[in-house]
Parts: sequence; C-alpha cells; structure tokens
Amino acid sequence: MQVAVIGGGVVGVCTAYFLAAAGHEVVVIERGSNVAEDSSFAHSGLIAPASAAPWAAPGMPRQLLSTLFNQASPLLLRHRFDPALWRWARRWINECDLARFQINKSRLQRIGTYSHSLLDQMRQHYHLDYEQIVGHLQLFRSERELALARPGLALLAETDLPHQLLEADAARLIEPALSITTPLLRALYLPQDEAGNCALFTKQIKTIAAQLGVGFRFKTTVDRIEKAGQQIMLTCTDDSFTADAVILAAGCGNVALLNAIGVQVPFLPVQKYSATCTIRDFDEAPLASLSDDTYKATITRFGNRIRVTGVIEPGARYAEVPEAAQRTLHRIGTDWFPNATNYSNATLWSSVQAMVPDGVPLLGPTPLRNVFVGMDDGTNGWTSALGIGKILADQLSGQVPDIDTDGLTLSRYG
Repeated sequence: MQVAVIGGGVVGVCTAYFLAAAGHEVVVIERGSNVAEDSSFAHSGLIAPASAAPWAAPGMPRQLLSTLFNQASPLLLRHRFDPALWRWARRWINECDLARFQINKSRLQRIGTYSHSLLDQMRQHYHLDYEQIVGHLQLFRSERELALARPGLALLAETDLPHQLLEADAARLIEPALSITTPLLRALYLPQDEAGNCALFTKQIKTIAAQLGVGFRFKTTVDRIEKAGQQIMLTCTDDSFTADAVILAAGCGNVALLNAIGVQVPFLPVQKYSATCTIRDFDEAPLASLSDDTYKATITRFGNRIRVTGVIEPGARYAEVPEAAQRTLHRIGTDWFPNATNYSNATLWSSVQAMVPDGVPLLGPTPLRNVFVGMDDGTNGWTSALGIGKILADQLSGQVPDIDTDGLTLSRYG
C-alpha cells in the first residue's frame, strides 16, 4: 500500500520504519525542516515502562493545587479562566479515582514494556548509540509523597518488572552525587528503565527508514484529509495527492484533522519545558536518570549534558519558557546536583503536546476507512513510541498485533 504518515516525531518515524519493513511504500509529511524538531526534540528522553504513570492519580489534584502558588511548582495556570480547561479538568479528576488509575497505569505498562522490547531488538540489530543510559531513581522527599505513590507501587509489585524501594543511603550509593542537604526519605530504583537522546534516535531511525525506501516531505502541512474513492486525499500547503492509507502521528496537529472527520477526543494542549546544561564537574553530576516526585520532573544525563524536564502549562502556546518555569527547573537541578553545572546558563526549550485525561496512548483505526491515529501521551516521554508504530503497521497490514490493544484505541471515547 501507499501510506502517508503525518508527523515526523519519534512516533511518526518509528511507524514509517515498521510500515516500510512490512513492505509498504511510505512517505512522511512533516511541517518542520527535519524530523524530531518539536515534541521529540529536548524532552526528558525517558523510556521507562516501570515508572511510567498517568498524571491522573489518587491525590494528584490536591497535591498540584497545594503547590500552585509556590515559588516553584510543577504546574502553571496562566489560562485559568478558560472554560475548555475546566471541562477537561473535570474528566481528568474522574480519572484520578483509584480504580481508574490502576486500569490506566496497567495499560501504560503493557504498551511500554512491549515498546521497550522492540527498542532492545532494534538497538542490537542496528548497533544504535543514542546516548542511552540504563537505570532510573524515583525520589521521594516525604512520607506524604511516598503514601501517594503506594497505589503505583502496589501495581508494580504485580508485574515482573524489577524494582527496589531503597533507603536514602542506598539510593546515594547508586547516585553518589545526590545532594546530602536536600531531604530524601526513600527512592524507588528501576534498573531496567532507561533514557536516551530521543532526537538523535529519531534521526537514526530516519536514516534506516530512508534506506528501506521511506520518503520525507518537509516544510509541508496537511490541511485536510478526505475520502476519494478507495483512497484518501490529502490537501497540503502547496498541492494535493492521494494515498491508500494515512497515519495521523502529528501530536497536537492530529486534533484538527481528527475533528474534521468527526472524531472528538478530549485533548488538552499542554506546554512542557526543559533546561539543558553542559556539565561543569563530572564528579558532581548524575550518572543516569532520576525523577523528583515533588515536582513531577526528571533529571537526565546525556553524555556531557544534564537535562531537567518538568512543569506543565495547560492551554499555553508560547515559544518562550516563562520565568516561573525557569525558577522551578533551576530549583530542581540545584536541589539534587547543585555543583554539577551552572543552571543559569541552560538552553531552554518548550513544546506543545496533546494530553488526554487518562494519560494513555491513543492508537488504531478511525471511522474513516484506512485512516489511523498514533499518539503517545506527552507526560511519559517516548516510552510507547515503538510499540505504537509496530501495532499500527500490523493493523494496516492485516496482521494481529503482538499485544492486546484493549483500552488503547478510540473506542474508549465512544
């Protein structure tokens, strides 16, 4: 089949690779000038099925509201009077119910574990090096944070994913540079979770996909898709063409295209921020990746760089990183690794991502024949990207996916 993949982020490029490997003729259409220029560019890089969890969790609404007016907060609300935000928030609060959280986290772990296994296979087969690091620590500063994490820990105990709940001293043996002045109660060690340079990985897969015959059209925006006989017509910035099938993998760019074909999903545009710094003292720097449960943020080591990723801002569509977000990112870095770098000289980044209330990836066919959607949830990095791409390639090829897709498709929204 001739397949058009809309979106050149990690999901779109991985999908194109798996489609080409299955024998399809594929073109990737991307509005930017290269792959991985937007949401896949400078985020946390976590590939972490064990630690992946939806933001919709028991106790989360109260925890976020309690920090909203602090100098450093994981949440910014400059658009707090937007009616659409509060309609979405009501659905999100419903997903914070314990039973719903258990369902959603299990779904995340199912596709995340599958995606991780595919990544292992590709890394070995193609000898990929994308600054990957293995091992992740989830840091808890207080008993309250640890209590809120209990439902997730209970679910983790039911899986085969290795994990250890450590005392502070044991955590510092894994990450010796952790500051001793910042309170640390316990830490969850996840030895198989990892992180990597997502933009570098996406470009490497682009090269491999191109060798399999995948074409790339950059600086092109798809304005409309519609049925044209047995094919799909794509109306782009400067021309139109048809394809046998279309994959929507453009993140927030999917929303208008889905709405146009009658698919209504409760997406919320969310701005995410990160700060990347060059390491000044390697003895004082992290060895791998960590998450700070207080701020719902991550600290990741990429070669000679540290990246702090965190703070979400619903409804924002700005290019700059606001001072409030910069303060929070600076606070997280200096709390845990104060002497590793000069956080004031960080390279800042922001991106708009589409967030759904349950925090679970969305994939599979739409009501329009041979049009499929593939979206990960921006709060969990690219944990599910390869799994989404492989499942979509299997579905389009008429093959049964390797894992159960129940709860991952549009059917969960009626």
